[in-house]
Amino acid sequence: MSGYFLLHRGEFAYNKSTSADSPWGAIKRLEKYDMGCVSTLYICFELLSGDPDFLVTYYETDRWYKAVQLIAAEGARNHGLLNIAPDDFFETQICIPKRIDEQCRIGAVFNRLDSLITLHQRKYDKLCVLKKSMLDKMFPKGGSLYPEIRFAGFTDPWEQRKLGELASKRIEKNTNGIKETFTNSAEHGVVSQLDYFDHDITNDANIGNYSVVHPDDFIYNPRISAVAPCGPINRNKLDRNGVMSPLYTVFSVDDTIDKLYLEHYFKTSRWHQFMFLEGNSGARSDRFSISDSIFFEMPIQCPVLEEQELIASFFGRLDSLITLHQRKLELLRNIKKSMLDKMFV
Repeated sequence: MSGYFLLHRGEFAYNKSTSADSPWGAIKRLEKYDMGCVSTLYICFELLSGDPDFLVTYYETDRWYKAVQLIAAEGARNHGLLNIAPDDFFETQICIPKRIDEQCRIGAVFNRLDSLITLHQRKYDKLCVLKKSMLDKMFPKGGSLYPEIRFAGFTDPWEQRKLGELASKRIEKNTNGIKETFTNSAEHGVVSQLDYFDHDITNDANIGNYSVVHPDDFIYNPRISAVAPCGPINRNKLDRNGVMSPLYTVFSVDDTIDKLYLEHYFKTSRWHQFMFLEGNSGARSDRFSISDSIFFEMPIQCPVLEEQELIASFFGRLDSLITLHQRKLELLRNIKKSMLDKMFV
């Protein structure tokens, strides 16, 4: 490939393209392959002395930004590409420990941290894939009343019921002046607007017309997204009352269906076909439109209550494991961020 630099394993490349995460570009080492090609717009180099793992970590900090900022030419950003000459780049100063053993120990610490982060990321990813697969296989599909996978001892066909037979719309208005407004996010579920937007976006003049949401109520948000093509339905797990815009449909369910089972049923796509057949995207392309009377005609596939509870328990434990690894990931990333800040000058 002419017009490209050939990079060998262990060598570094400076990508001068800027982004929100890399305001002065990014410097990375080739690790996954023996050789690779990069554009001649990159500045490529090998380390002649010192510990390479230390340098990899050093370039994950922002300590080198100032030196690069000083050599960037006037009008440095050309369509997000910094105008930096290789000779000027190699004249920049970096601050490293004099002793090679200290460099090695710092590099080893961050190698270990990166390995732990990678390990928990893989566990988290595998659990998410497992959950997606089990959501597909533990609920009937294609008109069948039998799922692919079910617990031992259950062989009867599932029942199909209308949502309106086991749920009722919450029509209670905010007459008591509840201030906390909830939102229903496809990614995060039912959350407080204060947490989701960092501030309350509710107009106090209209809040009296908002619907009251109780713990364990379900909320349908008609806003369409890539992960929720006809809008998400989530359960209020905040253990407190709040209010929501009348654009949302809020409903409670009776004791004939397990709430956790129904919560996970709505994580599947089994109910989407009904929505697409009976509703539409309306005048706004980002918002799904379906009347309440039709919405509550939605068919819900239900096994006997005992099997519902087992399914709910299974997915509850799976969610707990996913959350555990997610928190470990966040903790390890925060530790790394803190150490990157404190172990370099």
